[in-house]
Amino acid sequence: MPRLLASLVLMFLLTSVAIRAQDMEGDGIPILVYHRFDAAKPGATTITTAALESQLAWLALHHYTVIPVATVIETVTGLRQKTPNTIAITVDDGHASVFTILFAMVQKYHIPITLFIYPSAISNAPYALTWEQLRQMKASGLVDIQAHTYWHPDFRREKRRLPPMEYEKFVDAQFHRSKAVLEQHLGSPVTSMAWPYGIYDRDLEQAASRAGYSSAFAYAGGVARKGSDLLAIPRIPVAEHTQGDAFAALLKGAQANRNGNAPNHN
Repeated sequence: MPRLLASLVLMFLLTSVAIRAQDMEGDGIPILVYHRFDAAKPGATTITTAALESQLAWLALHHYTVIPVATVIETVTGLRQKTPNTIAITVDDGHASVFTILFAMVQKYHIPITLFIYPSAISNAPYALTWEQLRQMKASGLVDIQAHTYWHPDFRREKRRLPPMEYEKFVDAQFHRSKAVLEQHLGSPVTSMAWPYGIYDRDLEQAASRAGYSSAFAYAGGVARKGSDLLAIPRIPVAEHTQGDAFAALLKGAQANRNGNAPNHN
């Protein structure tokens, strides 16, 4: 009888440890994604300065640590254990307001961010960043710059429009050219990318891997955790109205969404 009791106690302890380990494993890292910023006027993908300040202040007040995307990737691959209250911040496209508005906040709160850039617009489009602005932000040590394809195509539309072989060439050019141009202008390796419009499939993932990308980021919500698809790591879109309690609810909802199956966004 004592032996049976001891076995039951041991089984209970092992089960409890396994449950706690599973809970820790399930507690992933939210990766926020922004696009544009404006002093006063919000939009579908535009956050006002006041809303941005509110969100960053909330993270500081609630003792969140903003970590580099590279650290998230190490957590996904199992090279690093997830620490409590960590979050990552990314910004897509390369709008000029990243420099004129966000960069001051990055310096104020001393937080690392990752920009996913499509370089065809840089120093060309009137709404876009310049190469000099990108170099200045990179020199701060707080801003990492990665790829967002070369000119932000809708891969679903291009697949319908182009014959199969032409489409494959188009995809390869988008991946290779983006990586090459960013590395040429900024002088650092580009190994990650974000999917334009959140569009990806297995063929696109394989093409990205062949082009030299070891990780890629989606846009459908949910958190990054150990074992996430390295070429479709989930991110959470942030809107103007997600401030205060709404911001807290967004992060809480992300933690609850263990599979990252929120609807897709542009």
